[in-house]
Amino acid sequence: MNMTDTPPKPLAERMRPQQITEFAGQKHILAEGKILWKLLEESTIPSLVLWGPPGTGKTTLARILARSTGADFIFFSAVLAGVKEIRQIIEEARRSQLAGSSTILFVDEIHRFNKSQQDAFLPHVESGLLTLIGATTENPSFQIVAPLLSRCRVLTLESLQHDDLKIIFDRALHDSKNGLGELHLQLEEKAIDHLIAMSDGDARRLLNSLEIVSSLGIPNDEGRILISHDLVNDAFKRNNLLYDAAGEEHYNLISALHKSLRDSDPDGSLYWLCRMLKSGEDPLYIARRLIRFASEDIGNADPQALSLTINARQTYHMLGSPEGELALAQAVIYLATAPKSNATYAAYKKVMKDIERTGSLPVPHHIRNAPTHLMKELGYGKGYKYAHDSPHALVEQDHLPEKLNGTVYYEPTNRGHEALIKDRLTKWRKILSERELSKK
Repeated sequence: MNMTDTPPKPLAERMRPQQITEFAGQKHILAEGKILWKLLEESTIPSLVLWGPPGTGKTTLARILARSTGADFIFFSAVLAGVKEIRQIIEEARRSQLAGSSTILFVDEIHRFNKSQQDAFLPHVESGLLTLIGATTENPSFQIVAPLLSRCRVLTLESLQHDDLKIIFDRALHDSKNGLGELHLQLEEKAIDHLIAMSDGDARRLLNSLEIVSSLGIPNDEGRILISHDLVNDAFKRNNLLYDAAGEEHYNLISALHKSLRDSDPDGSLYWLCRMLKSGEDPLYIARRLIRFASEDIGNADPQALSLTINARQTYHMLGSPEGELALAQAVIYLATAPKSNATYAAYKKVMKDIERTGSLPVPHHIRNAPTHLMKELGYGKGYKYAHDSPHALVEQDHLPEKLNGTVYYEPTNRGHEALIKDRLTKWRKILSERELSKK
């Protein structure tokens, strides 16, 4: 190739749909009568935020929308540009407006803009100088400033399904102009299924993978390039699942794990644990969340849960991957099948709420320490009853500030070890109550 030749575009770019009829997937917004179908039919495009996983067609949709209105289309990457470039675009949009044209500004990865950069769009979106279409893989509620978000309509794109990806795959395989039709590829069905499964709902990943394996196949006597399942398997030893350790999917997966544990489902719990590990999540982060779960959702219903999760973390720290991950799996199954109680968590929250409401209430004098003569003269420790001097090591005396006397914070359940605690507290209260009655 001559050094001045332009390198060929990647297959994914060559196969990008130019018309909405070529678009695969997203029927929930593109089918007849749905929101995008109506917008395209009316050729009126408001400012939008397209939110969805990678490779679901956000950029392609933006280009098709701009083409349907005849507007000038400006592609802008939040990764590569800043406020200076925004100003240049604004000036260009003003010139287009004077010439009678409208401008659609497409901002890829808009979540990467900071607050001031996002604010720079506000007056121009509000005035109608620009129609903004932002693309993001992150939850707009957390990543886009409220004033800008309120001026945009959020459309959610979903991971592409198997049938959608198969359509995209077949087009690329047989298209002789933009695809790989001239190579006469012949793929085993297992190889196709593997490539589709490995793409994890991402059309770009699927086409990139197809392009890679197309260069690895061996031509047969008929000139067809054979792509076997073994070849695909060898080419892609590891399937990197959709995940962003700092993004929304991180929180979605840990939420799924937490709720599966709380609902006592060991199968669902183990599945979400393995999904996180397979996706590259830090196992020690998972271990920390399991330790929290042991206190928050199990508590004294099974006091061993906390010790076991701490031991699982230490085991992983000692062994590392992959051996240490089995300890996390053991902990997850234990937590899922343990009796559940949030009584400790609920009691803690009630106490903290009362402290916030009542402030620094004084410690009752009878349970204060009195190491000095002055303190004794002031009444510190006066009237304190030493539990070990009483039957059953039980005494009737208040331990809360006077304003909160009689408040019950901890209410154990009837589940697991907490049932024993509840029974014990009930017996103690009965003994004290009978003791008081006998004095009357």
